[in-house]
Amino acid sequence: MIELAVIGGGPAGLTAALYAARAGRSVAVFEGSGFGGQITLSPLVENYPGLGAVSGMELGDRMYAQAEAAGAELTFSGVQRIERNTGGTFLLETEDGPVSARAVIYAAGAKPRTLGLPGEEALVGRGVSYCALCDGPFFDGQDVAVAGGGNTAFEDALFLAGRCRSVTLIHRRKTFRAEQTLVEQAAQRENLTILTDTVITDLHADNGELEHLLLKNADGRETRLPVSGLFVAFGRVPDTEMAAALAERDQEGYLLTNDRMETAAPGFFAAGDCRHKQVRQLTTAVSDGTLAVVSACRWLAEQ
Repeated sequence: MIELAVIGGGPAGLTAALYAARAGRSVAVFEGSGFGGQITLSPLVENYPGLGAVSGMELGDRMYAQAEAAGAELTFSGVQRIERNTGGTFLLETEDGPVSARAVIYAAGAKPRTLGLPGEEALVGRGVSYCALCDGPFFDGQDVAVAGGGNTAFEDALFLAGRCRSVTLIHRRKTFRAEQTLVEQAAQRENLTILTDTVITDLHADNGELEHLLLKNADGRETRLPVSGLFVAFGRVPDTEMAAALAERDQEGYLLTNDRMETAAPGFFAAGDCRHKQVRQLTTAVSDGTLAVVSACRWLAEQ
């Protein structure tokens, strides 16, 4: 029996583990894919206060080492199922066997919806991005594209239009899911072009870097669009299926919490990109992890 189990080894989970260990709690982090989370895919992180410029992989390694040095148990073992015992504790079925815990912080994160094109994964950090706010500054004065038709896509396109030479927003339908005010703002930007009834069929790289997109419209006509960056804004898919029986979720599957990271289930907390919130950034994930573990330690003490 451990006091606190953390599911997910990204920034939120590693921050929670660091604080829990420093508070003297027995804590174990369960991660089946790789510690550090999605930030490890970023070639350069420049928006984390106090660090200046650092690669995402190095930042993830630092977080891992710091949590381990503090006394947290970091386990390369994914959780396959989680349930509540009759005594109020939690049972985790992991790849290495069952584990019991008095409290749980769920920080499994969310994955971006991708284009699903060949070579897309290899170009992440080399021209393909799923976060304009994170990576947009690397494309100052360059030509970029945004794929999507919702609020996020238009917000990304407007943000990028303020710093890039040209922005092309590509949407597969004639109509948009985005709010009309955003569509109107985009239409007024001289360096922002909107293409509808158009899909991206291929990503072409030169020396390992994105060089141009191959597009096809509804009539079957193909065109070539030279760009240095492509920002895919199809939304994200939260990894919360395992927690569905324990906590409430919104329509998109994100876990619902209060501002203390508490779910409706006593002793079950959520942090990071898997929970319902407005902004999903490295700094907000770290903040979530801190709040979740403070609440979890308080809850453990009260028990």
